[in-house]
Amino acid sequence: MTPHINAKLSDIAKIVILTGDPLRAKWISETYLTRVKQINHVRGMLGFSGYYQNKKITVMGHGMGMPSVGIYSYELFKFYKVHTIIRAGSCGGMVKNVKVGDVVITQDAFSNSIYAQEVGAIVHNKILPSDPMLLALVLKIANAKHIPFCLGRIYSEDAFYSKFTLAQRVKESGGAIAAEMEAFALYANAQILRKHAITLLTCSDSMITHQAMSSAQRQTSFTKMVELALATAVAIKIKD
Repeated sequence: MTPHINAKLSDIAKIVILTGDPLRAKWISETYLTRVKQINHVRGMLGFSGYYQNKKITVMGHGMGMPSVGIYSYELFKFYKVHTIIRAGSCGGMVKNVKVGDVVITQDAFSNSIYAQEVGAIVHNKILPSDPMLLALVLKIANAKHIPFCLGRIYSEDAFYSKFTLAQRVKESGGAIAAEMEAFALYANAQILRKHAITLLTCSDSMITHQAMSSAQRQTSFTKMVELALATAVAIKIKD
């Protein structure tokens, strides 16, 4: 057990799907997994383990923002011996071709956050990459399953209500296509602990058109992203 996770070591799979909303973690688990067992409830951050195509997978909430995902991903990687974390979250589209409902596969994450500096990660030009082998696998599976997607850089923000304009953020990041608040910290933890991580997103609102999903839609309508995350989890080979 850790201060934020009350699961036993054996309760948590080597591959974890993290999602911001713990109710989304519950929905994913009840919808897709068999033999589901709740493995965490500390602070209401629900976590579940079960089986998808006979492979054990854990699905858990991580809250909002880099400090929150930083805590959960660090404890999972470090103390629960997790091999891979796939973040399945929501984002705001920053360019015209990223529309509400689109799946976004994250190539790398730009951020002004000092999170990486504080944990000792090495960052070049404020950018941390997705795991290259995971990225190649996700792209292969998305194409094989004919899942449409947008591929590109994302902007990981500390402030949801930022003073910076959309144009400023796109320019500063070198062309980010979407904004979210967690991937940069997840990638920093993966780097320092020599683990594997990638972020898959669904565009829940557009900063261009101002179209947006409701909170209920955000919980349960991300099926293409979730199915891509699960298929990726099944395809990952872990050496003993």
